[in-house]
Amino acid sequence: MTSERIGVRELVELTVRTGDLDPVTTNSSNTALIGAQIHRRLQSAYDDDYEKEVYLAHHVSVNDVDYIIDGRADGVQTTGDKVVIEEIKTSARAWEQVTQNTQDRYWAQARVYAHFLCEDRDLDSIEIDLVYYQTSNDKVTRFTEKRSAEELATVFDDLIDEFADWLKMRSDIVARRNASIATLDFPFPAYRKGQRELAVAVYKTIMTEQRLFVEAPTGTGKTISTLFPTIKAMGEGLVNRAFYLTAKQSTRHVAETAMNLLANGGLRAKSITLTAKDTIRFPDEPDDATKNPYMIGYYDRLKPALKDLLDNEDQLTRPVIERYAKKHTLEPFEFSLDASLFCDVIICDYNYLFDPAVFLQRFFSGPDKGNFFLIDEAHNLVSRARDMYSAEITDTDFTALKVAIAPFKGKAIPAIKGELTKLMTAFDVVRAGVPDGQDEVFQPESLDSFAGQLTRLGSAIHDYLSTDMDTHQQALVDLLLPAYFIMLGYLRINEFYNDAFETKVSLTSQSVTIKQLCLDPSAFIDGSLGLGRGAVLFSATLSPLDYYRDVLGGVDASLAYRLPSPFPPARQAVIVATNIRTTYRQRQASLPQVIESLLVMVTAHAGHYLVFLPSYGYLDQVATAFETAAPHLKTVRQTAQMSAEDRSAFLDEFRDNIDPVVGFAILGGIFSEGIDLKGEQLIGAAIISVGLPGLNSETDRLRDYFDRKNGNGFAYAYQLPGFNNVLQAGGRVIRGKHDRGVILLLDARFAENRYAELFPPHWAHATVSRSTDELATQLTLFWEATEDLLGGDGK
Repeated sequence: MTSERIGVRELVELTVRTGDLDPVTTNSSNTALIGAQIHRRLQSAYDDDYEKEVYLAHHVSVNDVDYIIDGRADGVQTTGDKVVIEEIKTSARAWEQVTQNTQDRYWAQARVYAHFLCEDRDLDSIEIDLVYYQTSNDKVTRFTEKRSAEELATVFDDLIDEFADWLKMRSDIVARRNASIATLDFPFPAYRKGQRELAVAVYKTIMTEQRLFVEAPTGTGKTISTLFPTIKAMGEGLVNRAFYLTAKQSTRHVAETAMNLLANGGLRAKSITLTAKDTIRFPDEPDDATKNPYMIGYYDRLKPALKDLLDNEDQLTRPVIERYAKKHTLEPFEFSLDASLFCDVIICDYNYLFDPAVFLQRFFSGPDKGNFFLIDEAHNLVSRARDMYSAEITDTDFTALKVAIAPFKGKAIPAIKGELTKLMTAFDVVRAGVPDGQDEVFQPESLDSFAGQLTRLGSAIHDYLSTDMDTHQQALVDLLLPAYFIMLGYLRINEFYNDAFETKVSLTSQSVTIKQLCLDPSAFIDGSLGLGRGAVLFSATLSPLDYYRDVLGGVDASLAYRLPSPFPPARQAVIVATNIRTTYRQRQASLPQVIESLLVMVTAHAGHYLVFLPSYGYLDQVATAFETAAPHLKTVRQTAQMSAEDRSAFLDEFRDNIDPVVGFAILGGIFSEGIDLKGEQLIGAAIISVGLPGLNSETDRLRDYFDRKNGNGFAYAYQLPGFNNVLQAGGRVIRGKHDRGVILLLDARFAENRYAELFPPHWAHATVSRSTDELATQLTLFWEATEDLLGGDGK
């Protein structure tokens, strides 16, 4: 039976904090980096006996529920019989300007850590040092108090008494949840093929505290097959909270649907969907936080609002959060985060666990065996994680800023202007380091000197932004903030820089761009997944499994599992056209054969088809030639800049149109995964080329990195990511048990061993076509056979 984990910060903030929501302290990810650097600087001044970042934990029982309250004290110094615990706080404001509410929270946090240390080390008394660093003038103020262990125990007990209402609210939710889970059945009369096996594998993964990598083809019912056993494990005390992490909004809706299905079957659990702050923000919220009615008095209204929400709702979707936030005049994003503390299932984007800029500190500040992670469409996490751990910065952003702020005057502004001038010099130094005649260079080392100047400018801007809001010039703030966030993003990644990174410097006649390029985020993914009890990473396309285990940080202590397709192979034809070669040099020459093959496909059985191509240029070339050859057929094309309405209109041609239609789309694009066209809405897909990413210098560096690491550079950088796009596109065809359709692979390379051995088991019956006549015969036979198979009704 696992204990619920509560962070010391969470304990203090929900008991001591009152009044307004402070965006400066709430958006801690914006200033935590500078604060962490100051912490290290102060901590480094001590001798070797000084203990840094000391983990402390304490067990309490409230309403017969066990809790672990934990966190990290900034430092502990032991000299003889004297023990000093240190809590470091940073701000540009003078101590006298810090609100009493904030000062109280600082002291409360320090005293809780002191209490834990007294208990851990059997101390009778302890000295508490609250170290306040004023960043605007580097002034360090130290406040000291000496407390007995008995006094600190009383302080802590008082906090727990105050916190008991919150804990009671959560324990009641858990008790009701567990009672409903005890009688909860799988929400369908029978398991589909492979579903029971997947559910059992997920449960065993939770039991053994491991990671499971699962390839489960379309139609397996992956979402319910992973959520159901996870929730059953909750009822047995193995898991306290599940995080269902996705890459797309559409898959978040699938998870919401699954939770609704379980609720209809009797589950009484709290689930919440976290929506990005910019998306869920109310239109009438003013930019000035001091005038924002949803922030003013936020904490005074929070407790009754949470009680109202949790007493009346189980599925906290975006509309529900917005309705109660509006009712109680609360900032909706922060309200959703506070509500999530009381939830059993949290549905959210990957970045809330994996992104160092926005991860949920309230849950992931330290390991917690009560958390379990379900990673949907896990193949997307590879590129997403590389992007999360990469950052770039361009000098033109700061050139424009320098010109724009020149007219402004006032306190702290000269410091910003001075550091900005020095940053422009630092960019010039980087430009001068690029050899003549080159416009792009890579190097394994980070640009430490450049990062140092960024830090100094960031500190100057931070100092200004942290001063009294009444002294701010709003126009200047609006100019500074975009550059400030760019700098923080770059500096944050610089903190992680290691031999899995390279620095890229790109020049044009007008600009210098510096990019910290993460080539291999597997160690960071591994670290994030290590914050929980275990994880299941699943997708319809996770081949080869060994590759995904490697790049997603799961080589050690992980399991791999592949489910068969639940649909009979006879319902789907997979045909490789070996008479066509679509390498870049051969595309023009093979165009007539491509068009002939497409015409054979769409005339063998009239209906709706998608044609996938690797680039917009090639798409337009093939689509234009096809339209010339078949002017009577309805065609639609994906374009580079499609609005939400454009995307819906594209899909509506397949959903609402009973006449034949042929769509041309990008391989690896928005229509090659995540769309659901069932039955006659889509009966075939042609995939032209093996989907290799376009040649570019960054992907070449990725190839070189993995060549050095494991000798599989081309496969890891080009072949396997490209083939995943092929599998995803092919997965659009068979979506339900009554579907039938064809997948036409137009490239001879698909018949080569290096690709054929990657085919999933439900493509094992693939055939080869050596000419358009042979293709026509195979397609005709397939459609005739499936008519007989389906009793002639075609369903």
